[in-house]
Amino acid sequence: MKITFKKIDHVQICIPKGEENKTRQFYCDILGLNEIEKPKVIKKNGSFWLEIAGIQLHIGTEDLEGKSKRHPAFEIENLDEVKEYLKQQEVRIKEDQGIPRLT
Repeated sequence: MKITFKKIDHVQICIPKGEENKTRQFYCDILGLNEIEKPKVIKKNGSFWLEIAGIQLHIGTEDLEGKSKRHPAFEIENLDEVKEYLKQQEVRIKEDQGIPRLT
């Protein structure tokens, strides 16, 4: 059987419990993403959802021990300008080697 995928519905990343305000400030205030309403039935779970380029980014919370490699990756235009803007916002930037794109 061949599965026909239509699109990515959402991506979920996890942050430590209690870091929602700091994370919301980064994603909404600094990156400019729009927070979207979570379904009523799961609002009690905490966390929040965002919209980016037609895809939902779910920010969940959990008990995290130590460092995590969890992250979303965004392809953007004007990379150098964005890096400078983030530095001005006192966001630490970790330079990494690029990952070859799959074709």
